[in-house]
Amino acid sequence: MTSTFKPINPNDVKAVTCLGAGPIGAGWAAYFLAHGYTVTSYIHSLDEEPALRLLIENAWISLKQLGLSEGASLDNLTCTNNLKEAVSTADFIQESVPENIDLKQGVYAQLGDLAPTNVVIASSTSGLSMTDIQAHCATPLRTVVGHPFNPPYLLPLVEIVKGDQTAPEAVEWLVEFYKIAGKAPLVLRKEIPGFIATRLQEAIWREALHMVDNDEATVEEIDFAITNGPGPRWALMGPCLTFHNGGGEGGMAYNLDQFGPALKLPWTRLEAPELTKSLRNKMVDGCIREASDNDYITLSRARDEGLVAIQNALKNCKLPLT
Repeated sequence: MTSTFKPINPNDVKAVTCLGAGPIGAGWAAYFLAHGYTVTSYIHSLDEEPALRLLIENAWISLKQLGLSEGASLDNLTCTNNLKEAVSTADFIQESVPENIDLKQGVYAQLGDLAPTNVVIASSTSGLSMTDIQAHCATPLRTVVGHPFNPPYLLPLVEIVKGDQTAPEAVEWLVEFYKIAGKAPLVLRKEIPGFIATRLQEAIWREALHMVDNDEATVEEIDFAITNGPGPRWALMGPCLTFHNGGGEGGMAYNLDQFGPALKLPWTRLEAPELTKSLRNKMVDGCIREASDNDYITLSRARDEGLVAIQNALKNCKLPLT
């Protein structure tokens, strides 16, 4: 293993390889295609190609509404089930294989030898640590977590996390590349479970499970409360600035001094409830009721149309600090 990592210039990236045919892998592929890159998608079996292309074509509808880069085309996509062929000419690799540590370690053991040594490899993992993922990789210096938010073709956030063996140069390179590609990279200070955004999302998820489990609220009521309450505010300011703004001229100091004691009231539960069969069925049944007859693609189209509208609205928002 070399002690230094010298990546290519991020401005010179032309060819991106995406590993994985699920919603995240397909979403990344669609995003890079829309930004003018040529994309090679590695899939486990060629039988997965029709489903992969369907996901990409669905994403393409929204990407066109946001505006495609010069030269962007679905014709720039190539699919293969040969890993060596997929990465041999890559300028950047975005890995999105299933969240299984043994599987990821096996893939990175191969990538360490197969991928050009000056190419950064980013993992879309939402919970595994890069220190564990890179454990059997011969060239771990260039491996970094690049965790997107779903759908990756519309939401700009990418959380970047280094592993114990990751070179600082790889982190710096990935930040610059994602910025060039139109993303909003956020470098974490250290490896923490759930990173930042997912960890905050999980806190709401735990409270939702408690309320459903205790028959305090239904799935539909919880979703209604978020989409008609804090959700739209968070799109503009995030929870901290929202609370600061909500405190009037006194800001966050007023809120904490006034409502601080309430933080320890019993309605805040920090431990996840036991996922019993009853709770599981309540959640599943509630989501089925809320989704009604809408299938995955129909729900995704509705979500994406809304996200496109939000993205366009945010472009015209003159809020300072954004």
